[in-house]
Amino acid sequence: MSFQATFKALSDPTRRAILDLLKDGAKTAGEIGSSFEMTGATVSHHLSVLREAGLINDERRGKFICYELNLSVLDEITGWVAGLKGADPHEK
Repeated sequence: MSFQATFKALSDPTRRAILDLLKDGAKTAGEIGSSFEMTGATVSHHLSVLREAGLINDERRGKFICYELNLSVLDEITGWVAGLKGADPHEK
């Protein structure tokens, strides 16, 4: 994972909104796109940026591709931020 690519992906409010949608579980591109007023190509671009940053995974399920959060990358980011604050990210 590249922090540069991750933070670039997170800098866009639409991509953050897509991540927020995916916190409830996997969704197809069509399901994601129905939440926004943008073309399918634009949704596809945002999904591509998120996938390249490692923030989401995609999986073919029949004729659809489903997208879901990559929690391991999110855990890594959270741990890094917690380290900046001097906190142990594994401490409960």
